[in-house]
Formats: sequence, structure tokens, C-alpha cells
Amino acid sequence: MTTDDLTFPEDFLWGGATAANQIEGAYDEGGKGLSTADFARYRPDVADGQDNFTFEVTGADLDAAEAGTLPGVFPKRWGIDFYHRFREDIALFAELGFTALRLSISWPRIYPTGLESEPNEAGLAFYDEVFDELLAHGIQPVVTLSHYEMPIELTKRYNGWLSRECIEPYVRFARTVFTRYRDKVRHWLTFNEMNMNLTSVYTGAGVLMDRTDRSVREVAYQATHHQFLASALAVRAGREILPPEARIGTMINRIEVYPASPRPADVLQAMREDQLNVFYTDVQVRGAYPGYARRYFADQGLTIEFAEGDAEILAAGTVDFVGISYYLSHLAKDRPGADESIGMLDGSALKNPFLDATQWGWVVDPVGLRITLNRLWDRYQVPVFVVENGLGAEDQLEADDRVHDQYRIDYLRDHLIQLREAIADGVSVLGYTSWGPIDLISCGTSQMSKRYGFIYVDQDNYGRGSLRRIRKDSFAWYRDVIASRGATLGTAR
Repeated sequence: MTTDDLTFPEDFLWGGATAANQIEGAYDEGGKGLSTADFARYRPDVADGQDNFTFEVTGADLDAAEAGTLPGVFPKRWGIDFYHRFREDIALFAELGFTALRLSISWPRIYPTGLESEPNEAGLAFYDEVFDELLAHGIQPVVTLSHYEMPIELTKRYNGWLSRECIEPYVRFARTVFTRYRDKVRHWLTFNEMNMNLTSVYTGAGVLMDRTDRSVREVAYQATHHQFLASALAVRAGREILPPEARIGTMINRIEVYPASPRPADVLQAMREDQLNVFYTDVQVRGAYPGYARRYFADQGLTIEFAEGDAEILAAGTVDFVGISYYLSHLAKDRPGADESIGMLDGSALKNPFLDATQWGWVVDPVGLRITLNRLWDRYQVPVFVVENGLGAEDQLEADDRVHDQYRIDYLRDHLIQLREAIADGVSVLGYTSWGPIDLISCGTSQMSKRYGFIYVDQDNYGRGSLRRIRKDSFAWYRDVIASRGATLGTAR
């Protein structure tokens, strides 16, 4: 192979991905209101190596918080102090050679309760500073409007996205930031991993299940319907406000599904599970609910409330690209109980004998990334953006301030090689932003010890530590990959 065969396109975006609630901290500074993420406890009952994304907050928890009696620690309130250290962190990203950084705007930092008629200027000014710092280093912001947080007042008043009442505040927020940052941000995502609603309806949609008598699955899909509408209306607003070259996308956690055998019943089950994973992109790229979803709702006895005009809103607000997180693949088998977790983000109870797994039990399937990129391109013919992919592990900081994370290098190398193969297959891929370029607070358990970064942050699960930033071995490796446009990756092993 020649060097040209080993390099990525010149305009390919290289970088990392973060979320405001996992890095910023400063939950009560600069006029910020409380978010749903500010009530996510650290889960010491979940041992390292176990995953638990099903954390829910109850109405009783919020009552206790107001009374000052809510127990536990809440690491997303302090994050890794990006709010005060963003210049230091962005300088490190520039040293890595980033041309893009995916980050989110905290909705309650702009509208503290979500209900204000005017935005919080201090919050807007903070992101002006962040975006200006990124652009000064040649790094494009890739901005998610809603990444697992919303003003807690919308949860208390309306039970989050279970209510249509959240649509108008969200669109007002979107219009505000589109207008403010129209000349600074070219790539936008309306929601992060919309399929999270099935796994944790509080995390994904701010819904308190003890304040509704509907089933979890019906609540998740109803909340998703309202998010679809909000996203479509935001896209329409963006097309009025943003310059023509701006792109607005959707984003899902993409889980490639394989049948456990060639038995037709297993192949059919795999097809159904795959359909319910791409359901979200089907609606947002194509602008309508697919027939398989309507049948699934009927078969499961789920009533999703539509209002007059909803279909027209969805049809008029389709997205420009598909963003995905990709961490694992899934085995499907026709068996009792197979539908109980269909569409969720928890992978599969079935073990693929051809794949290894991470410390957290996520199967490692780089070839699955190539497969899924091809399938998404074939399905939609719109560009794909890999906005999350990475390896969470317990890293050991040595006495000499070194972190030897060859396991992370191996994981990322294998996935990037398969991404390059997908581009060679003809797939239009906008870029790659690895999850957690700097260690951050974990989504599901709010722990610090599950680390993804090229940069080690000296902080433990309880917020203790110096917060020093320390380059891992993977830092130099990723820097060289970017500088060579992928040539240093070599070929598949």
C-alpha cells in the first residue's frame, strides 16, 4: 500500500468529544441554574468493571434536595473544572493537533430554569470565550445542544420531555445559541444519543417515573416523540439563522446487530433489533415514522400521542448528517425475553465467541464500525460523523507521572483503521472525535475511575485530587496519528 492509501482526507476532522455536565463543574457559578445531571449521584455500589446506566432520580429525591436532606455526592457538579481551566485544556488539545472538539452547551447555563424570556448573558459570554479560544487554535467547535441535561425546573414542572411543554423552551434555547454563535460554530447536533431514553428515561429525557402511571417503554417513546419535534423545529430555525455552510445533525448510540446464527428466526430478530436502533435516525433523516415502528408500538400495546401537524413538522425538519457513538456490537437471538431490552444501550447478554471484551464488559469489535458506517451510508446517503468512540479503563498513574495505556492505543488504532477502510469503501465520513480526550466524570455511575482520556486528570471518585493534567502514552500516539493524517496507523493486524 502507498502512503496515499493510508491517509485520511485532508478535510477530515480530528478531535475528541465531551459533555458540559461531565467536564465543566461550576454548577452554581455564572448564573447557571441546576440541571438534571446535577442530581446524578456517584454510585459506589457499582464496582469498577460493572456498567449501570439505569440510574433514575425520583420526585422524592427532588423533594429531599429542596429540603437539604438528599444524601450522596454529585460529581457532575464539579466535573473536572473545565469552566476555570478551559484555556489550559484547549492548549493541550491544540498540542494533540485537534481540528475539532465536540462539546455541549449547558442549557441551564443559558436559561437557568428554561422558562426565562431572556438568556443569561454570563452563560453566553462563557461559551464565547471557549469558542474563541478553540478557533484561535484552529479547532472547530462541534456543538451538541442537549447532552444528557436540561433545566431541573422543566422536570419538576412538566416531568421533562414527557410533556410537549418542553418543546418551546428548547427551541428558544436553540434559536438563542444559533444566533449568538452563527459565525463560530459550523457543526451542530440537536440531541445526544436519543436512544438513551430507553435505558434511563431520567438521564435522556428528565422524566421522573414515580410521577407517571405509564410504562417505562411508553414514556421513553413519548418523550422521544417530543424530542423529535423539538429537533425538527430547531433544524428549521437553524436554517433561518445559520450560514448556508452550517450543518445540523442527529446522533444515536449505534449498536451493530448480528444474528446469533443463520437460523431465520434469529436473522429476523436481528433485523428487528437493528430497526429499533436506527429508528431515531430514520425519523430524523427521512422525516417520518417508519412502518416497523408503528407495528412495534401496536404489538407492544404502546400508545404514543401525536398532535395535528406533528407529521408536517417532522417532514420539514430533517437533518444534514448522522452522528454516531460506536462502542460495541450486539448478538440477537430469538428467545424468551429477547424483546425486554430491545433498543437499549446495554449491549447483549449473549457472548460473541469471536470477540474480546473491555474491563467493563463491552465487546471490542472494530470491524463492526466499518460495517455500521457502510450500512448507514447505504441507508441514508448523508454524511456520517463518528462523534464518540473510545476505551474506558482503570489507568494507573506511575510514580514518574506516566500512564502506560497501550491497551487504549491498540483499541483506537484498530477502530481507526476500520474507519479508514469505510472511507475507502465510499462512505462519506466527516470526522472522528474520540470520547473523553481528557478524563471526565462517567455518565452512568458518575465515577472518575473509568477513564477514557489521552490526558490524565488527578481526581478521584469523590472529587479529591490536584486536578493536574498529565499526558498519557496515548497522547503522543494520537498526536502522531493526526499529524500523519492516519499514516502511522499502518494496516490491520
